[in-house]
Amino acid sequence: MIRTGEGTADEAGYRRIFGGQMFTSYDDHPRITVTKSGYKSTAAGAYQMLASTWDETRKMMGLSDFSPASQDAAAVGRIAARGALPDVLAGRFDVAIKKIAKEWASLPGSPYGQPVMTIDKARQIYAMAGGETTTAVA
Repeated sequence: MIRTGEGTADEAGYRRIFGGQMFTSYDDHPRITVTKSGYKSTAAGAYQMLASTWDETRKMMGLSDFSPASQDAAAVGRIAARGALPDVLAGRFDVAIKKIAKEWASLPGSPYGQPVMTIDKARQIYAMAGGETTTAVA
């Protein structure tokens, strides 16, 4: 669901830089600053992580590269760092989204002023990917 919102749901998304260009090496975050539509960003990879966010997460988790496996692990790490992993695991979708909205600009409730998906669309994409939700609250 996050990758769909970030425009990186396809396999090539692991190599995508903000704005659509591709990087070639998984050795490290590409650290390329792109300005597009008034936004300046170093976002890259399947979860469009900023270079600074990647550096923090890589250190915290001991990741050795920017490979697809490391990107996936880092996304889970970011969700956990926001305190939302128990909510995801328990199916508390709306609660989890509120906690991670500051992490990904495309999520409902994101404060960054970029286009966001609706909560209904996010829920639909999550369900289509096999995610289960409940109305329980944390």
